[in-house]
Amino acid sequence: MTIKMSAKNVNVFYGTKQAITDVSIDVDQDEVTAFIGPSGCGKSTFLRTLNRMNDTVASAKVTGDIRLDGEDIYAPSMDVVQLRARVGMVFQKPNPFPKSIFENVAYGPRIHGLAANKTDLAEVVEKSLKRAGLWEEVKDRLSESGTALSGGQQQRLCIARAIAVDPEVILMDEPCSALDPIATARIEELIHELKGRYAIVIVTHNMQQAARVSQRTAFFHLGTLVEYGNTSDIFTNPRQERTKDYITGRYG
Repeated sequence: MTIKMSAKNVNVFYGTKQAITDVSIDVDQDEVTAFIGPSGCGKSTFLRTLNRMNDTVASAKVTGDIRLDGEDIYAPSMDVVQLRARVGMVFQKPNPFPKSIFENVAYGPRIHGLAANKTDLAEVVEKSLKRAGLWEEVKDRLSESGTALSGGQQQRLCIARAIAVDPEVILMDEPCSALDPIATARIEELIHELKGRYAIVIVTHNMQQAARVSQRTAFFHLGTLVEYGNTSDIFTNPRQERTKDYITGRYG
């Protein structure tokens, strides 16, 4: 494994309630990692620790050690804005800005100073939309509002927005849960295409999706990491009885 992110003994509290207990996990640079488990098991909460999204919740407290390329992301010297550029997030519900398609993608590169001029910015926007598999559908309507796109297109626009700042890791929190089967298949194809270019972590309730898109799978239950390993092993030969019960549909 080429470890991109490493979490050791991570705990998350919301006030007095503990949501995550002693989770340790390594995220590989060249693989897609899936987090699975029943609702409320902590998989999205843990995902949010990887780019400090829990900082936005006043009652949240995170302990343990999380590193990106060996660098402590919770260190006082860490620039959180830069961290979130390096570790991008795609949310469950597509959330394009109420701006044009072009401006949705250009926003990040502009505020991070990644384009020297308008020509550079246009190139970044085109490249990002191409990588997100959206360019051919929107190239003649870049001035139209991003919110006018279909749900699946909006989610690909959000992925283009995330990759426009040249991140190293992309976190996806149930990116297909609001989409129809055709749009879901397109997002899954896109994840395959992006694999290796970015380290990708996806939270999903859909076990078939986890099996299709990921190389490694982590099973969460009641705020703990029950099992983590190769996706094929987790689904065909789990080591833990709780994993087997969840995969075979006995609970969840």
